[in-house]
Amino acid sequence: MATKTPRLRYHAVSVVGGSGACEAAKLLKDVRLLSVDAPRLPLRNCEHPDTCNCRYRKYDDRRAGQRREDARVRIGVAQTTTERRRSFGRRETD
Repeated sequence: MATKTPRLRYHAVSVVGGSGACEAAKLLKDVRLLSVDAPRLPLRNCEHPDTCNCRYRKYDDRRAGQRREDARVRIGVAQTTTERRRSFGRRETD
């Protein structure tokens, strides 16, 4: 029995215009879309749908840049350098 490959939750695609791409493809040049939300090819506003060379470029994740999780980790490391709080509280009874 063949095993199924796990479905990626945020699988994304971008539209790559072929030679002489239409304006509709140029507008989607660097836009990553979830694969379930991607428009069908040829695009609806394609100027030459009979000879369209557009295709999808596939990605495992919709995010193109750095993950926010990485930034949180770096911030947490920067805050653990030195303890600047005093050992007593702000009330007179502390």
